[in-house]
Amino acid sequence: MLSSPTGPSSYKVGTMAEKFDCHYCRDNLQGKRYVQKDGHHCCLKCFDKFCANTCVECRKPIGADSKEVHYKNRYWHDTCFRCAKCLCSLANETFVAKDNKILCNKCTTREDSPKCKGCFKPIVAGDQNVEYKGTVWHKDCFTCSNCKQVIGTGSFFPKGEDFYCVTCHEAKFAKHCVKCNKAITSGGITYQDQPWHAECFVCVTCSKKLAGQRFTAVEDQYYCVDCYKNFVAKKCAGCKNPITGFGKGSSVVAYEGQSWHDYCFHCKKCSMNLANKRFVFHQEQVYCPDCAKKL
Repeated sequence: MLSSPTGPSSYKVGTMAEKFDCHYCRDNLQGKRYVQKDGHHCCLKCFDKFCANTCVECRKPIGADSKEVHYKNRYWHDTCFRCAKCLCSLANETFVAKDNKILCNKCTTREDSPKCKGCFKPIVAGDQNVEYKGTVWHKDCFTCSNCKQVIGTGSFFPKGEDFYCVTCHEAKFAKHCVKCNKAITSGGITYQDQPWHAECFVCVTCSKKLAGQRFTAVEDQYYCVDCYKNFVAKKCAGCKNPITGFGKGSSVVAYEGQSWHDYCFHCKKCSMNLANKRFVFHQEQVYCPDCAKKL
């Protein structure tokens, strides 16, 4: 709240024309300067000693010949009534009383303004600033922790108490794609602890994106289901269809360079399924032991 200082109003000073004695020391006041206060007349010396208010700032009496400023039952010499921060005189100026201190308008603005995390100076009206999670900086004080360039209102990455520009964050922290060796800033995937851009993790044959899709890895090459079936997968010796390892028949029986779906591995004569059972391999055909005896 803005206030203005006021001067004394509880006593008056003059020169005695009549015959009066000092209320305190009883000296004759006729022809002398005196002070009248609370209905009594007193000499200047006794006024200073018994009646004068004490200055809040210098703790000395405010004599009758001094200019006095008072505010809410507190008194100052006019020369002592100064801003607690910059010490400028406020005797004839508006001021603000805050936390038992007297401040000028300019210092009040600074006191109430948020402080910059970078330079610790006030951010006053009109200053460009950056705010992040309740902390505020001057725009030019918000800099990259690594290269010290001004980030201002640009994009940045927080890391603990530090902040990094996009370039420094990519160089210092970002993972790099196995295929293109460029930084992965967002949307990356990981396969067997290796990072990829989603657009780089594709089928080696048809270039279909494999992120979120079923695929097969063969000797560090990645294939979508269709390309694996058509170009890579072994053919079942029984049904002649590809053995993909997906869905039904994911278990495979392999023998003498040939492969079967587990559900296709059965006796040539009696059709008994021989997966995980003893069998006889005769002239490229599979037989159960009983049927093999009849050959």
